[in-house]
Amino acid sequence: MSDPQADLPDHRSRLLEGMAHAVAAHGYAATTIADIVREASVSRRTFYEHFDGKAECLVALYEAASRNALKILRSALDPGQPWDTQLEQALSAYLDCLASNPVLMRTLYVEILGLGPAGLASRRRVNDEIAGFVLEVVNGGRGRRQPLSPQMATAIVGGINELVLDCVERDRVPAIKHLVAPAAQLVRAVTGHPRSP
Repeated sequence: MSDPQADLPDHRSRLLEGMAHAVAAHGYAATTIADIVREASVSRRTFYEHFDGKAECLVALYEAASRNALKILRSALDPGQPWDTQLEQALSAYLDCLASNPVLMRTLYVEILGLGPAGLASRRRVNDEIAGFVLEVVNGGRGRRQPLSPQMATAIVGGINELVLDCVERDRVPAIKHLVAPAAQLVRAVTGHPRSP
């Protein structure tokens, strides 16, 4: 007989995927628990073993999607390339990832803010993780004279988030991938790295 606990992580992943599909099909407001469990091919009981409700599931999806985007950002770095090239490759990969699912992107960027303290706390955790990555990359780079402060790393993350949110609010999610140049310009300005000739 198999261990019933062995399937728990799989069920959670399926529920997050089910939430993503349901939200993409219906939008967050119209998505029901029934939609989520149908997409995940699990029972309602299984849903409630993992989440208290739809909002908690959305927070978990937001954090999982954000960590996936951060993973893509990390993997796009190539230390063998000049700093400018690394910056633009990483931003391009990150922004392409965000733009790949317009409905989900809108839900994650807009609806998370409507969840109150839980949504804001989740957003802060994610932004802190990304700011930590920025600090690690910028302060670990060659030729950096003055370390980037945690506040300025947070400013970079906040600035890029605002550029993305502007596209989301204007229903121009596909245009997110065209934010590489202004996002790179922001990073250069804050870090003091001039554009390579």
